[in-house]
Amino acid sequence: MPHPSRRLILGLAATAPLAATGALTLGAGTAHAADSAYVMAYFTESTTMLEANYGLHLAVSTDGLRWMPLNQNNPVVTPTLGAGGLRDPFILRKQDGTFVVMATDLKGTDWTRTSVNIHVWDSADLRTFTGYRLLKLHDMTTTHSWAPEAYWDAGRGQYGILYSSVNSSGHNVIMVSYTTDFKTTTNPQVFFDPGYDVIDGNLTVGVNGVNYLYFKKDQTLVGARSTSLNPGSFTPFSTPVAHGGTEAPTVVKSLTSSTYYLWGDTYTPNGVFYAWQSTNLAAGTWTALDQRLYTQPLNSKHCGIQPITSAQYDNLVAKWGAPAWNRLKSYNYPARYVRHSSYVGRIDEYPFDPYTDSQWKLVPGLADSSGVSFQSVSHPTRYLRHYSYNLRLDVNDGTSSFAADATFYRTAGLADASWSSFRSYNNPTRYIRHSNFVLRIDPISTSTEQQDATFSVGY
Repeated sequence: MPHPSRRLILGLAATAPLAATGALTLGAGTAHAADSAYVMAYFTESTTMLEANYGLHLAVSTDGLRWMPLNQNNPVVTPTLGAGGLRDPFILRKQDGTFVVMATDLKGTDWTRTSVNIHVWDSADLRTFTGYRLLKLHDMTTTHSWAPEAYWDAGRGQYGILYSSVNSSGHNVIMVSYTTDFKTTTNPQVFFDPGYDVIDGNLTVGVNGVNYLYFKKDQTLVGARSTSLNPGSFTPFSTPVAHGGTEAPTVVKSLTSSTYYLWGDTYTPNGVFYAWQSTNLAAGTWTALDQRLYTQPLNSKHCGIQPITSAQYDNLVAKWGAPAWNRLKSYNYPARYVRHSSYVGRIDEYPFDPYTDSQWKLVPGLADSSGVSFQSVSHPTRYLRHYSYNLRLDVNDGTSSFAADATFYRTAGLADASWSSFRSYNNPTRYIRHSNFVLRIDPISTSTEQQDATFSVGY
């Protein structure tokens, strides 16, 4: 949630033993040995609020780093109670294997609005959502219930729901309310109050006998730890990290390695995810992750992540569908994406509006179907083509020369074979590259030019 209580998350999954259930746990979600993919919940905003949508959005990933929006980046369900919109959605797989989805009861950016409730759905498979309701967390009617997350407290035999509220001293603290069914809650109390403003609590349970709580403090991400889950038992310990003003921490662990990731969002309405990595949570220090390695769903905000099985992944894609468009990320400027602006092809730093200028349909090549042509989503009669070696967005006039100028062969990336490069159909010694952030086709020889001509095709 924005100031004074705003957060946005992204993450991977967990692999630590949990009691006698045979499950594995890390963070607020529960991971099982069969898990091999991830689902993300989020809402959307963009720089001019062109893409402000406060429904529940879903994306999936096989590695927890590169995300594919479902349902064309449209919501899969929209709240109708309370404020009629949500922020900060979170997915928890419960002990019985079904899911519960929670979210802040807030539409838009009216931070003065208070609510004792959060939105809640039940779901067996995240393809259908049932039992939609508002869940009351406390009786403090003059404050909020922001950024809910839940975890299983085995010692209590209950779920704890963490959320941000203002205490009697006037600063934000992290609260907890307990539940067994996500229909009623009991015993709301302060979970963490170090004496200064803290929000956006994200809990990692049971790593070598220690529990870790990450939170936002002064637009930085900080960790506290405790050997119990008792309210009031956590002590701050880690070195703060930030990328500008940063909020919404989530710590998650790869399903395939020993690496932990700490995710945060920039403190703006058009937030950008950043990630740090560590192989030792106890050390409390983090190293920035290369932006080439991760890509957030377009315009995503304040996300919640849950590990899932490959079958659940396949079923979600079958239900909601993959995007009919792509975005292209620059290799040597990974914060920048291919877009058109005033019909000129270029790479610009994400985020920007109109965001649709960076969406492309990679269709069979107009001159050779074994190649590709880049059809604009925002201007579907126009394609990227070269003219005097510069790339621009022109209307397809149906001529063979236009088709040739607009056709490219996709090859292994010149700087990284796991990425892509695009060779011109009618100038086969030339590739699409950026020069001073403007796109053109050029012969490629130096390592810098190879990097300029390498792109990731994603979403």
